[in-house]
Amino acid sequence: MHLLLNIVFAVQILAAIAMIGLILVQHGKGADMGAAFGSGSAGSLFGSSGSANFLSHTTAVLATIFLVATLTLAYFGNQRPAASDSVGSVLETPAAAVPAAPAKEAPAAAAADDKEAPAKTGADSSQIPTK
Repeated sequence: MHLLLNIVFAVQILAAIAMIGLILVQHGKGADMGAAFGSGSAGSLFGSSGSANFLSHTTAVLATIFLVATLTLAYFGNQRPAASDSVGSVLETPAAAVPAAPAKEAPAAAAADDKEAPAKTGADSSQIPTK
């Protein structure tokens, strides 16, 4: 499975690089007007408009390959593993019940100190400015 994903990933990278190169080689729509006045591109290998059609069709094919590779990687990336040895399955299993130890009672002296301590309020009275 990992070999298949690596091959699809390599195809995606190669399609992206080839698509970038083809897009940079293509001329804009304004370049066709220069060919009509004899700028020299009319004598190219594909003719005056043959290169534009060839490059745009090749770019469309590479974009389709890139899209299919991306969707394939997204599909396989979202699949959950069938094995149950993951961390999530370990956390979902209930732990063995451990009996709780009885709580110790607080000493009587500590309880008496709590009763004598004044209750604290939100604002300390020593920090309030007086007039």
